[in-house]
Amino acid sequence: MAETLEIPLKDLREWLERETVQIVEPLKTEGKRFLNDVKDKLDDVLEACDKLSEGAEREITKGSRKTYRRAKVLAKLARSFSEMIDKVTVPDEVSRENLHVLCEGLGKTLDTIGRERWKWFPVISPYFIIDRRRFDIALKRAMDSFKEMRSFSSDEYAKKAKTVEDAFSMIDKLLQTLGELDETKKQMKKTELGKGFLEKKIAENQRKITSIQSKSEVIELDQINQRIEELEKKVKHNLRYLQKPFIKFQSLARGTSYSLPLDEAKKLSEYLSNPLEAFVTEPEGYPTLKSILRRMEDVITQGKLKLKGSRLRKAKDQIDSVLKDSLVSLHQSCKETFSQRQQLSASGIITETSSELTQLQQDLKDLQKQKELVDSRSAVSKEKIETTVKKIEEQKKGLEKAVLELTGKNVQVVL
Repeated sequence: MAETLEIPLKDLREWLERETVQIVEPLKTEGKRFLNDVKDKLDDVLEACDKLSEGAEREITKGSRKTYRRAKVLAKLARSFSEMIDKVTVPDEVSRENLHVLCEGLGKTLDTIGRERWKWFPVISPYFIIDRRRFDIALKRAMDSFKEMRSFSSDEYAKKAKTVEDAFSMIDKLLQTLGELDETKKQMKKTELGKGFLEKKIAENQRKITSIQSKSEVIELDQINQRIEELEKKVKHNLRYLQKPFIKFQSLARGTSYSLPLDEAKKLSEYLSNPLEAFVTEPEGYPTLKSILRRMEDVITQGKLKLKGSRLRKAKDQIDSVLKDSLVSLHQSCKETFSQRQQLSASGIITETSSELTQLQQDLKDLQKQKELVDSRSAVSKEKIETTVKKIEEQKKGLEKAVLELTGKNVQVVL
């Protein structure tokens, strides 16, 4: 088995140039010969165009009626041919790309000149015979030279030099991909640094929030709020069978068939929207609620408030229970708890910590959003790195295979 050579990628181009010189140099020499020949033949065409112009100018100066119009056509034609050929750039260096571009451009130019010559020379005939013949000879030689170069470019050069040039191109692409990988890693590192900074800020923010929340006044306020949540559930439970009757009673009171005092109508709306708030703001003995319930009981007795059997029975039982002061204890608990919260909330410590806590929680929310964005960028960079690493491995294997085909040597490219 042939020995495997380890060659750093940065040195591979120079090594490959030495190994393929016996393939490339003869082709470049031959290609240079074709380029020089094409250039010489085009110069001959330009010289023939100059002769056409000189002959045409002489006849134009003479002003002969026989040749004047034809001389004008010839002068314009010669100038057009010269301009087209001047636009053709024959490269100094031989490469597959240079030969391809030249063949494409020169082929179109010569075809155009050939068509124009076929179209206008018969018009000029039988005058300027020698100049036209000189041009035709120069044009034919240029076309023959072009055909030889195109044949060389598409066959001999393309087959032998293509593999070499492709190998060098593969080196460039691999270097480019490695550069992309390096740039992505730098971006990833920058993102990770930003992520670390945000994580520290979030942790610091959370410690401050925990510190505030651990204060005795804050803990006490939190406990009071939890009791208020429990009281809210109890109030809703003890008034659960009155919600539907309240809605029907409110609808009845808004009509013309029944009149409800303004203060009771307002309190009724409160009991529908926020039962706890309505209940706790009642004076001792919750007189407004009782008054509403007595009126609603009268309306039910009069048959003005239509309810289904089971719902009607449950509503009557709950009305009867509330009117017998079943909620006195609950009402007292609600007022005491709300009073405690009001007193505690009014203290300077709670006011200060509440404002600070709100700001910290908002800052924490903003920081977490920033971290989500950074995490997303980090994930994109990580995926790009993985994809690029795979691409590099594929390009490396392809390059090593191309080098083996060119040189017959097993080469391991060291990145």
